[in-house]
Amino acid sequence: MDIKWHSSDETHMQVREKNGVTFLAYPAFENLPEIIHCFSTRLGGVSEGIFSSMNLSFTRGDNENAVKENYRRLGAAVVFAPEDVVSSDQTHTTNVRLVGAEDRGNGITRPRTFHDTDGMITNVPGVVLATYYADCVPLYFVDPVHHAIGLSHSGWRGTVGKIGKVTIEKMHQEFGSDPAELLTAIGPSICQDCYEVSEDVILEFQNAFNEKYWNRLFYKKDNGKYQLNLWEANRIIFLEAGIQEEHISMPGICTCCNPDFLFSHRASHGKRGNLAAFLGIRRKEKE
Repeated sequence: MDIKWHSSDETHMQVREKNGVTFLAYPAFENLPEIIHCFSTRLGGVSEGIFSSMNLSFTRGDNENAVKENYRRLGAAVVFAPEDVVSSDQTHTTNVRLVGAEDRGNGITRPRTFHDTDGMITNVPGVVLATYYADCVPLYFVDPVHHAIGLSHSGWRGTVGKIGKVTIEKMHQEFGSDPAELLTAIGPSICQDCYEVSEDVILEFQNAFNEKYWNRLFYKKDNGKYQLNLWEANRIIFLEAGIQEEHISMPGICTCCNPDFLFSHRASHGKRGNLAAFLGIRRKEKE
């Protein structure tokens, strides 16, 4: 498949394939043996029609058994079990929740026990965090010193609310994480060229970000609409929160530019499945 990349920078995600399942991974995280991570693609599952083929959402009308099989296949490729995955209902909040071993399977192999949560953090080996996408921005956080992780969903509302900063602060509060030591990544999502928004959205960004950043975040078009750069906005949030620039991996790939490879709400006009970001701490081998 011909994939459109926005950058040749080696810090962006790379395509991986195993057992017929295609997924994306960050070289920076692959260098950490204790970390499990990936970002799914549309390829390698069993869903059909608009959900073809690796849909990971139980809530968009897909066959439940097909979605379960998709989790099984992706888990086998990336090496995690569906019963270890923790998910939540994402509602474009900046709510970040500490999750533990008791939350395993939440929303995947058993009913969800918490809602209105767009970010999760944990330091429990065996727990795999999952958040869902079809244009919004995945944010990954790894603390290799305190052996903790965070995963957050950041659409334009979450970006205005700076959920990336909230997640970093929550990891510091719970685990003692130092932002300068965190390894982070911005995941596949809609690029600036594809993301046209109205003036009311831009006013929110003008209120949330210093004027010195505005020309990097958006520009006005002749039709009165704006093109908004969520990748750069989240990169600025990371830097202002104390993340080192060399510790930020960028996506290099747009969901909307690659609708046959990644689900995109805009490109499909809402007729689509869901992608997912996964981040976990590998269980320690028994001695």
